[in-house]
Amino acid sequence: MAKHLADAGHDVVDLGTDSEVSVDYPPFCAAVGRAVVRGDAEVGVVMGGSGQGEQIAANKVHGVRAALCLDHFTALMARRHNDANVLALGGRIVAEHLAITIVDIFLSTPFEGGRHEARLAQIKDIEEEECGGGSE
Repeated sequence: MAKHLADAGHDVVDLGTDSEVSVDYPPFCAAVGRAVVRGDAEVGVVMGGSGQGEQIAANKVHGVRAALCLDHFTALMARRHNDANVLALGGRIVAEHLAITIVDIFLSTPFEGGRHEARLAQIKDIEEEECGGGSE
């Protein structure tokens, strides 16, 4: 994936592991999310077996909108309607050629804005409430 992105002209910062050995993924996904939120990267991509845990871990970072995308449509809508800034992929679910297409769609699709801006503002409000300190 990194080679495909670099060949397409993207700057790639690989925050992942160096082997195929199983690892605890949450710190890697948080690092990707933090890089996006800090502005060190425009978007992030996290990958794992199903992508679900990776999406959950990335979404714990304040300001991340990670989307698990397993097909063309979910990648398109994650960007177009939700302005997702981290893409989660499941390597055991999505074949490599499809994963590359999903990444390309995710990176090339702009946020539509309009009615979706109010919804993102509501999501941000919820995030602010939750970061404000627990339940009453």
